[in-house]
Amino acid sequence: MSATRRFLDSLRPHFVEGGRLVKFYAIYEMVDTFIYTPGERAGGTVHVRDIIDLKRAMTYVVIATVFCVLMACYNTGYQANVALADTGAGSIDNWRSLIMNMLGYSASNPLSNFVHGLLYFLPIYIVTLAIGGIWEVLFAVVRKHDVNEGFLVTSMLYALILPPTIPLWQVALGISFGVVIGKEVFGGTGKNFLNPALTGRAFLYFAYPAYMSGDSVWVAVDGYSGATPLGLAATGGMDAIYQSGITWFQSFMGFIPGSIGETSTLACLIGAAFLMITRIGSYRIIFGVFLGMVATSLLFNILGSETNPMFAMPWYWHLVVGGFAFGMTYMATDPVSAAQTDPGRWIYGFLIGMMTVLIRVVNPAYPEGIMLAILFVNIFAQLIDYAVIQVNIRRRAKRYV
Repeated sequence: MSATRRFLDSLRPHFVEGGRLVKFYAIYEMVDTFIYTPGERAGGTVHVRDIIDLKRAMTYVVIATVFCVLMACYNTGYQANVALADTGAGSIDNWRSLIMNMLGYSASNPLSNFVHGLLYFLPIYIVTLAIGGIWEVLFAVVRKHDVNEGFLVTSMLYALILPPTIPLWQVALGISFGVVIGKEVFGGTGKNFLNPALTGRAFLYFAYPAYMSGDSVWVAVDGYSGATPLGLAATGGMDAIYQSGITWFQSFMGFIPGSIGETSTLACLIGAAFLMITRIGSYRIIFGVFLGMVATSLLFNILGSETNPMFAMPWYWHLVVGGFAFGMTYMATDPVSAAQTDPGRWIYGFLIGMMTVLIRVVNPAYPEGIMLAILFVNIFAQLIDYAVIQVNIRRRAKRYV
């Protein structure tokens, strides 16, 4: 038993009101059992069907994002250091310079890259955790239920899909919208039909597009423009990507401008493997998204277009540019907002992959696609399950006619 657990158990008699634990004690208990085994465990023959509870499932998702977080810090700092060298600025002029002046701004220094990126990621995540946590506790107190670990996943994913230059007040506004409007108004964790992190990100995109899109938001250096490969392809096709010097392998590893944690396809695939092995993420959804993307991109390649260069982008480039791999791994597999039946998960994933390419290629105003595709298909997830169940009922009924 941990020292924290012994301390909390000693306080338990003082935190009971009318047979219920005070919420602040429940919060401390949640933090302690995030890593340690809960003190109360069922013994003997019980009706539990699965040893994975909500706490452990959410913990696994957070663990699956570790490589994305590490790559987010490194690439954000790397892109900033490269930009400083290109512009000849040599250094930054803000509070981060107190630390970075000691390490230097060399893109060839891994420690400098990682720390520089960490100084951008940490403020975003701290604001996300603080503001979102306040909303979670507020709704828990009003509704008189315990605070769960669902927000830990939301906060991590939300922070990773933001550009590094976003103002912190917008971070707070976006997570507030995502938690309150995207989840809590529907009853909280397990009752939302939209992904809260994507809901907050979509709100910011449509409310403040100048801070969420364009070439000037992806590199954390004032006055520097660095287009993403997807942005280049939307204007000049594959030739624009090749002329910029960006290679497929570079995009696969994640050394390109983009949202903080979405650039590395390798880190996302490692997370996808972990989620599938632990059965937290559905392999049907992940492979469904992938197959939908491949099928649609091949169709556009065959059709071709003389006016739209995006028709020529091959599927293996769609995989490594933008936030496709991140959305496929962490957003589409949300067990609450996704389809629940096995056939429905294949359909759900395929539609997301198909719509992602459709939005990227046909809609020139929004070259990303994966965020809107997931939110759109979230709306139809229950309808997909309903259709699958009805088809199954009719098929079984015919056997006994």
